[in-house]
Amino acid sequence: MTDPVSQEESSGYTATVLHAYLQLPETPSKASSNDRQTAATLHARSVSLFAVESALLLASVRRLTRSPDMPPLSPIRSLAYFLPVIQEVLNNPISEDYLHYLRIKLRSFSARNKVAAK
Repeated sequence: MTDPVSQEESSGYTATVLHAYLQLPETPSKASSNDRQTAATLHARSVSLFAVESALLLASVRRLTRSPDMPPLSPIRSLAYFLPVIQEVLNNPISEDYLHYLRIKLRSFSARNKVAAK
């Protein structure tokens, strides 16, 4: 029998991860069943939400700030795209200050793109 608290915690974790993922630029507007499974697997592995958020932001900022001379990247189609960066963050954790910097950098980039799109 599944522990209801554990199942509720898993659902909350999955929802938080998927929400963070879907808020990023260049990601789908809806999560797929594979995305939900990936998030559930991260929870089962006890990957902290801090590590997941850090990896999502780090990968997004890297993509958005790459040289314009490089060929464009295709849109992100799956949460699984971020798994190598999640592993990178688990191996080399980032600080709260750096996470704060990444949030600001992503907001700044998003704001610039909204102005440019007008």
